[in-house]
Amino acid sequence: MTERDLEGWTIAFDLDGTLVETHLDLVGTLNRMLVRHGLPEAPMESASSLIGGGARALLQHGFERAGAPWNEAQAPDLFDAFIADYIDHIADHSRPFDGVVETLERLAARGAILCVATNKRTDLSLMLLDRLDLTRHFAVVAGPDRVSARKPSGAHLRDAVTLAGGDPARAIMVGDAAPDTGAARDADMLCIVATFGYSPIPPEDLGGDVLIDSFEDVEEAIDGLLSDLYVLRALSKV
Repeated sequence: MTERDLEGWTIAFDLDGTLVETHLDLVGTLNRMLVRHGLPEAPMESASSLIGGGARALLQHGFERAGAPWNEAQAPDLFDAFIADYIDHIADHSRPFDGVVETLERLAARGAILCVATNKRTDLSLMLLDRLDLTRHFAVVAGPDRVSARKPSGAHLRDAVTLAGGDPARAIMVGDAAPDTGAARDADMLCIVATFGYSPIPPEDLGGDVLIDSFEDVEEAIDGLLSDLYVLRALSKV
């Protein structure tokens, strides 16, 4: 029988670049937008580092990299067209990273509350997670429209954990980019950084507490962080 040693702890996950490898569909939509405007496509791998800032930032940087001036007046129409295209292709190629389902199941069996805290809109996040049969693992999926502030504000994480029925004082963030580590620091939460995500900043420079090279390392990283935390608490009482 699995020991429920994570009872009372909440693990909050970023979505793009942490739980799901989404860059092929996001950059695919960007490239269809560029082609429609007579611009060259963005290289798939180099553009993947633009994903963490959201769809608007992806669009703007994509157009600027293609040599087109960014017209803020046209931004709402471009954004709407981007979202419409992305919805049609949201899970053409997007897949969970190796080990995601198995790891989530083990964490839940150990008593952890699981939630998603993402800067992707909640409806799009749920649409993607539903298509990949991942929604069932999470107590709540919280995009920026469902909380009081978006990452890197710690309010995003605190609100998401609270909505999930957890305690923000007993929560760990798992992400891949600066908005994740920034939000974790602001919320005074421990943070695990995935090196396989979409950060333009080297993962070791993001300021997380521990790096993982595979999603399958999440559980071990959580155990190590909590072990260190409990030791520090014990020493503080000596």
